[in-house]
Amino acid sequence: MPSFKLPLSGDVTQAINPWTAVFRSFGGQFGFVNINLGRSSAPEVEQDILAEVGSYGRQLGRIGDAMAVLLAHFRPERPLSDDERRAIEALKAMLAEIDEIKAYHRAAAQVSAAGKA
Repeated sequence: MPSFKLPLSGDVTQAINPWTAVFRSFGGQFGFVNINLGRSSAPEVEQDILAEVGSYGRQLGRIGDAMAVLLAHFRPERPLSDDERRAIEALKAMLAEIDEIKAYHRAAAQVSAAGKA
């Protein structure tokens, strides 16, 4: 018996994301709040880095962790100026605040996990 199929009917599988087609014409932005992080000279490279290496937060976190290690071993050859000292103290304070936020979220996740168990 012959097989008869109408157009758009058949054994075809294709992932269709209607949001991509609709919002591409608007620059890919939709929602009440859109954050533009600036223009990149190589957006494809930036997108690959975000997908393969890590988010901006993860990248900055690793840089902050490395800076904390360097600051722990920092011995200036000359006295620091007031501006230099303030810059280092501001970085240390920011890293401490980030550590507090991370600790809070780790504790909240543990409480949540314990409640589900």
